[in-house]
Amino acid sequence: MKKFLFVMLLSGMLAAQLSRSYAAESNATVTAAQKEGKVVIYSSTDSASVEPLLQDFKALYPFLQVEYNDLNTTEIYNRFTAEAASGTGTADFMWSSAMDLQLQLASKGNALSYASPEISGLPKWAVWQNQAYGTTFEPVSIAYNKRLLPADAVPQSHADLIRLMKEKHDVYKEKIATFDPEKSGVGFLMMTQDAKVFPQFWDLAKGLGATGAKVYTSTGAMLEKVGSGEHTLAYNIIGSYVLLRQKKDPSLGLVLPKDYTLVFSRIAFISKTARNPNAAKLFLDYVLSKRGQTVMSEKSLVYSIRSDVPGPITAAGLTKDLGKALKPIEVNTDILAGLEQNKRLEFMKQWKEALKR
Repeated sequence: MKKFLFVMLLSGMLAAQLSRSYAAESNATVTAAQKEGKVVIYSSTDSASVEPLLQDFKALYPFLQVEYNDLNTTEIYNRFTAEAASGTGTADFMWSSAMDLQLQLASKGNALSYASPEISGLPKWAVWQNQAYGTTFEPVSIAYNKRLLPADAVPQSHADLIRLMKEKHDVYKEKIATFDPEKSGVGFLMMTQDAKVFPQFWDLAKGLGATGAKVYTSTGAMLEKVGSGEHTLAYNIIGSYVLLRQKKDPSLGLVLPKDYTLVFSRIAFISKTARNPNAAKLFLDYVLSKRGQTVMSEKSLVYSIRSDVPGPITAAGLTKDLGKALKPIEVNTDILAGLEQNKRLEFMKQWKEALKR
């Protein structure tokens, strides 16, 4: 009994010590961030989705001005690369759904090493060398117009979509939207990951070509087209954005494919040349914290990556619904393979041939 009490006491002392260390570190960061007074963010997260997070962050740190730049994933990469090359300074905080492009930047020495106190709340696969952090757990989905697409034409899997594009060609003719992998970083990531886990991917791509599918650079643009009826279905769509849009447009339907559902994570890192590194640390810690992740899940309707955040719009909620069908894309340099010049050129050649463009 005495040994048990001693262990409990020791555990409590260690926990208190860690808590004090975390608090001291946070206080020092807060003090330094106050002097900086600002954080500049480049992000692919839509302004409508991120607004609840920004408002809550500002409530915690009212002394910080937040400059939030909502950009396409390819724009983020190109702008950061140009700024880094010019030596004029970059954004403080980089946050993008194009996981491969983010990892490429980080692996080339552009990310500040920072061991966030929130690491313990994340899956091990979501942290790369204390530099790049996975912040979300988002399903790659299919969106459709409930008013216009017959129930028997709604695919429940990738194989379903291939079959339906053949059997219901007239229903789908020029009515499908998807990402343009040449101009969208996240679109390229999704499709190269599809090709990795789905042997029939190129049959699917040929089906998209045969039906005259249209390509876009953003989920928002595709959802607008599906909602208006110009298209009836969007393939490889960001599920979180569908949930948010459904609040305004209940005619939008969401399918999480039952054969497999890719899961991506918006990767964040602090620029090594950030003008406001301490303010960026505060924002990273907030986004990764249970409080930030709860706001993300409940108000932004973006799936939380933390296991201790309850509810349906979380990693736990998705796992409960889909189990082994979930295929998370891990935060590591394995995903850089598709960006190798020869492999990218070969992929784009096959893609254009499949779509006959």
